[in-house]
Amino acid sequence: MGLYGAIVDFSQSIAGLGISSSGVRQIAEAVGSGDAERIARTVTVLRRTSLVLGVVGAALLLCLSRPIAILTFGSDHHSAAVALLSLAVAFRVISAGQGALIQGLRRIPDLAKLGILGALLGTVISIPAVYVGGADGVAPALVAISALALVTSWSYSRKVRLDPAGMTTSEVRQETKALLKLGLAFMASGLLMMGSAYLIRITILRTLGFEAAGLYQAAWTVGGLYVGFILQAMGADFYPRLTAAAKDNDQCNRLVNEQAQVSLLLAGPGVIGTLTFAPIVIAMLYTAQFDPGVPLLRWICGGMALRVVTWPMGFIILAKGVQSIFFATELAWTVVHLGLAWACVHWFGLNGAGIAFLASYVFHGLLVYPLVRHLTGFRWSSANRHAGALFIGLITLVSCAFLVLSSMAATLVGILALVLSTAYSLRALLTIVPVQHMPQRLQRLLVRLHGVATGVKPWRTG
Repeated sequence: MGLYGAIVDFSQSIAGLGISSSGVRQIAEAVGSGDAERIARTVTVLRRTSLVLGVVGAALLLCLSRPIAILTFGSDHHSAAVALLSLAVAFRVISAGQGALIQGLRRIPDLAKLGILGALLGTVISIPAVYVGGADGVAPALVAISALALVTSWSYSRKVRLDPAGMTTSEVRQETKALLKLGLAFMASGLLMMGSAYLIRITILRTLGFEAAGLYQAAWTVGGLYVGFILQAMGADFYPRLTAAAKDNDQCNRLVNEQAQVSLLLAGPGVIGTLTFAPIVIAMLYTAQFDPGVPLLRWICGGMALRVVTWPMGFIILAKGVQSIFFATELAWTVVHLGLAWACVHWFGLNGAGIAFLASYVFHGLLVYPLVRHLTGFRWSSANRHAGALFIGLITLVSCAFLVLSSMAATLVGILALVLSTAYSLRALLTIVPVQHMPQRLQRLLVRLHGVATGVKPWRTG
């Protein structure tokens, strides 16, 4: 399933030409200008272009299904399944265009419902398909998930009411050119990221075998599960807001620091919890047979923590629309990640893939920070420096504890770190966002948790 998913991701990156990401930026920029006609033109071109690219991408994967199957699996046995995945590519490219419209207009509740519905419907379809069909049910399940994502995104995008945009051929050409110009940089970035994920899986498969590829997929999924929520939320609302403010460097830097602070406070305890209870999490979500993937999961968690730190800075480059710098940073990260993965897998076995991931984000942070300093004069706020030092220190402590102490002693260290980080995060979050400004149910929950974590008697709300 991981290998089929990598094929679909890789193909979508090529077929989509990055217009789902560039579309978000173009729409957000148009919204920031307050020009309704400009918004309508961008939306019209985005919808039509997504449809055309989805069909073309599906046709290309269909034609290349046999060589891709041979490259991935070493034989043409999976050619029919890869050909079937062409439908998933078409559905996902078109759906991504609809999602870009919703995100660019900052319809965050609709975007959240879209994600929840897609996950629920995908689960309802995919579990029976794989349960009944086994390995043969994986490709149909991925197609069904993509089809349902298309249906839900289409239903929500229909709610967007815009006046029809009367456009000449010249205007369509000009709008499409603007969409594709930045989109190609996004496509190259997505291609590098998906391509590196695809090549790393092939490296593990060819070097360590099919079982190791499954362990890697499981660890990667669990390691990115919680952090993925944070990063998805970051892209959903933060990126359009930052784009609208991209011309004001001071405001841009303030938004990045605010986003980074909240992301750190939300992600830190989750990463520490995953590090501490990794064997239980793996056993609950998979089976005890996946236990050899626990050390790999801990390395991946460290890399995910660094990703939370570096990603907000990278959004400055996206919001500024500096294609050359954006592509150069992504290319440098990919080359370093692939080189480290190839070397570390051969030196350290399966854990080497996690070590390479962690090291690649150390490199990414050292690369991006000077660039954004040059673009906007960005500096980390004192609150972020303190939070970053605390969480990275605790994550390092827990990781080292599992390397040198007994399992029981290391778990106790992890639990203590989890309690401390949770208390710190709750205190800081309640300072940033007063309890009275939160929904009633969340108010009551946070008040109780704050009282438990700090020993303070809960106060009355609202």
